[in-house]
Amino acid sequence: MTELLSEWAPDPYILILTGAGLLIALVAWLPLALKRLPLSLPIVCIGIGAGVFLLPQVPLDPLPVDYPEITERFTELIVIISLMGAGLKIDRVFGWRRWSVTWRLIAITMPLSILAITGLASWALGLPLAIALLLGASLAPTDPVLAADVQVGPPKTGEEDEVRFGLTSEAGLNDGAAFPFVHLAILLGASAATGEPWLGEWLTYNVAWEIAGGILGGWLIGRAFGWLTFHVPAETKLAKTGDGLIALSATFISYGLSEMVHVYGFLAVFVTALTIRHTHRDHEFQREMHALTDQIERLVMMALLLLFGGALVTGLLASVTWVDAVVAAVVLLVIRPLAGWIGLIGYPAGGGEKMTLAFFGIRGVGSLYYLSYGINHMDIPVPERLWGLVGLIVLFSILLHGLTVTPVMRWLDRESGRDPDAPAEPTGEQEGSVLDPR
Repeated sequence: MTELLSEWAPDPYILILTGAGLLIALVAWLPLALKRLPLSLPIVCIGIGAGVFLLPQVPLDPLPVDYPEITERFTELIVIISLMGAGLKIDRVFGWRRWSVTWRLIAITMPLSILAITGLASWALGLPLAIALLLGASLAPTDPVLAADVQVGPPKTGEEDEVRFGLTSEAGLNDGAAFPFVHLAILLGASAATGEPWLGEWLTYNVAWEIAGGILGGWLIGRAFGWLTFHVPAETKLAKTGDGLIALSATFISYGLSEMVHVYGFLAVFVTALTIRHTHRDHEFQREMHALTDQIERLVMMALLLLFGGALVTGLLASVTWVDAVVAAVVLLVIRPLAGWIGLIGYPAGGGEKMTLAFFGIRGVGSLYYLSYGINHMDIPVPERLWGLVGLIVLFSILLHGLTVTPVMRWLDRESGRDPDAPAEPTGEQEGSVLDPR
């Protein structure tokens, strides 16, 4: 009997192929199946991952603390693909007034969140300032990967109300805006050990140069790709290929070149996407590029969440205490909503829209990336503790926001006079919102 069972035991390679096929099928089918349910794709993925890694036949423990470089690079890849997709699907033309909700969330809400989380981590957890700041910078940005259910729809579908636009544009820009604070934490940690000055380097290099360089570099690469894709005077222009892989090419080139000259690649990728989108806003190829980035993003996101589910059941939360649980609840239920509400004071939106914008500051893959980057670049005595806390907050956020997003967004649509069950129809250029007319 044992020999018979051993003969039927599948080859690991065949198991991987089968699992990959099931994963791809779930990527395509689950969003449709969950559309009307108070349940999100990330919740299902984490549950599947937890179940898989509980099997005795799967001996691997996918703990990020054991694979620091892989964790940093894998989360980095997912974020840049997500940022390209976010930029391509924004219909609203860039402008200071038209994007005023974005500037409020970036310039007011995020710094307040970083300050509050840093103070809470230092006071409640007894962490040194540099490590507390790393936590604040990691947990403040709204995630561009896991926030798909509160973001705008594909290009030219008209699914761009103020809430969806605000959360999409915030998620696109705040990853680049949070990076200076991650670097500040690294500099503070190094200064505490060596006594070297840090303020001048941080202001001139990490803030001024890396932000300005990221914006300029992203714009130049976006202009180049926009011209080659839509306006080159030949039948060989890239739009003629009909191949959305062009968006992936622009993502990797923008990020790679930006990192080579030491500017913020996350910011560059999002600006590149916005610039390509602006080059020919009504071209159908915009939808082709977004569709491909969206499919790849969901595939790699689901793979990561399967591993995250496995990490949860193999010891990621082993170091978590009841104090950590309280801190996690305060971050999600007090700090982000309150900072979001303060940032929107005086903004011409209804109370329901403001509450939704303030509440849905989803924490996810971006937080995992920033934490792994910080741990890999500074001396942290017990990284397991930070991974446990951030893992708990990401889990809480996925559950809290995943279970509430469908009913809240459907309610908001009905309050705004939209039918949440109506199919999206392609529209012409979006000229801004009623709250922010052009």
